[in-house]
Amino acid sequence: MTNARYTDLLAAEWLKLRSLRSTYWALGIGALAVVGFNANEARSDYANYPYMPADMKTGYVDWALRSAFTDGAALILILVCASVGALTIVGEYATGLIRTTFTAVPDRRALMAAKLTVVTGVMTGYGAVLAGASYATTQGILSGRGADVPVTHPGVVSLLLASVLLAPVAALAGMALGAVIRHGATTTAAITVVLLLLPTFITDRYAWTAAVRNALPVHAWARLVDVTYGESAVRIYPPHYPATVTGSWVVLAAWAAVAAVVAVVAVERRDV
Repeated sequence: MTNARYTDLLAAEWLKLRSLRSTYWALGIGALAVVGFNANEARSDYANYPYMPADMKTGYVDWALRSAFTDGAALILILVCASVGALTIVGEYATGLIRTTFTAVPDRRALMAAKLTVVTGVMTGYGAVLAGASYATTQGILSGRGADVPVTHPGVVSLLLASVLLAPVAALAGMALGAVIRHGATTTAAITVVLLLLPTFITDRYAWTAAVRNALPVHAWARLVDVTYGESAVRIYPPHYPATVTGSWVVLAAWAAVAAVVAVVAVERRDV
């Protein structure tokens, strides 16, 4: 396989990914958790809807969209996808398979490009399934109160697309951390700190902290799915330095691109 074609590398990486039993468990449990989390939020809103004030019912669109893909579900999605992404690299180093792989395919750039392509494709499909299932489930529940939001409503497409893309972005970030750290437990800890804990500690009180906060994937996603972002009429504490829609799309794209480069460079320049 020294002169393996790129399609051969794609097939090999796909075979390795789907042969990992842990992949099925992680993605399966993650899917149940994400859809279940969102459905439970919608169920709670369904139960509380008759008791809401009239003005709150009038502006219920924002709440209905929040139920379609909640913050908690987004954090679960990030953790699952980043962990699976990291496993595709860390697992090979842990078992020693990476030595065999590099012997068969000395072109590490092509090998990593194939791995990144497969993981990106799989995780994009995974994100699409979860975003679609969550939206259909939650709006189906809320339709019993006439509070569901049609897909043609402004903000729905952005919510679905941002939630879909959050999966591959997290997976690529996990791959980058895995390529640099190369240790399972430490990589998992880094994923938790960088992608989940760090965003909760950074405020937008100052311009520089807001810039850092807005540059994190979970906050970029939150900006894109929030149809009333920055409107003081519906918030007790509106953001001091609001993020922009364009900037948030750029953040997701930048994280994916930089993570891919880091993964390739880390594997290419470091021996096993």
